[in-house]
Amino acid sequence: MTMHTSGAHTNTAHTNTAHTNTAHTNTAHTNAAHPNAAHPNGTAEPPASAAAQHTPIRVAVVDDHEMFRAGVIATLQPYFNIVGQAADVEGSVAMIADTQPDVVLLDVHVPGGEGGGGAEILAKSQPLSPSSAFLALSVSDSPQDVGSVIRVGARGYVTKTITGDDLISSIKQVHEGYAVFSPKLAGFVLSAFQGAPLDAANRAANGSPAHDEELDRLSTREQEVMRLIARGYTYKEVAAELFISIKTVETHMSSVLRKLQLSNRTELTRWAADRRIV
Repeated sequence: MTMHTSGAHTNTAHTNTAHTNTAHTNTAHTNAAHPNAAHPNGTAEPPASAAAQHTPIRVAVVDDHEMFRAGVIATLQPYFNIVGQAADVEGSVAMIADTQPDVVLLDVHVPGGEGGGGAEILAKSQPLSPSSAFLALSVSDSPQDVGSVIRVGARGYVTKTITGDDLISSIKQVHEGYAVFSPKLAGFVLSAFQGAPLDAANRAANGSPAHDEELDRLSTREQEVMRLIARGYTYKEVAAELFISIKTVETHMSSVLRKLQLSNRTELTRWAADRRIV
């Protein structure tokens, strides 16, 4: 499997491919709306294989944050055929089975089901839509989250800091069979492809125990807030990044400090740095 890092496509041999696909996408909308436009004299339709080259990629979007999901769809609609969207595990599995998308853009932390989030959706959906490729899109860049979806078959993983252009390019490349990942995730991904347990390998390399009991006290959302705060984000920036209110950020932060028995964000930053989790 060939692996590419998103945001660096202009230096690869696939730059021309991405441009070609973009051109095909624009043609696709024209042909889809006017199937005979290229044949004003009523000549025969092109062979199915040729027509398929101009068919827009069918994309489904899974994310539990409605505003973020709507923004992603608005960005992608000019280039792709958005066939479905969902916000929880059960709805996502049903939607994917019903729509059979070419590419599923999948958040890692999705509520519902048995609590497995994006990895659970992937595992349950693959038998129902075997031709679909899955591209994870998450605010998290932790090795645990990367590993959880890569091991069950995700073809790529990019973070929500990705630009619209790079996301469009990543979807096209995943559809073409390539693996696409955010640059900083390359090490985690290589470990996954080599069969190393990501969480254990990462913690062992950092001199940490196989399971961090303190970290395990935090919910998934609390861990997301904790990582962003430890990286220096303000409450307002965390709220914007996670599409939650500032009050909710404050509530999560209070819970994090209480559970970890820390006094302030400075101590939290030191705690996270010691564990190499930011």
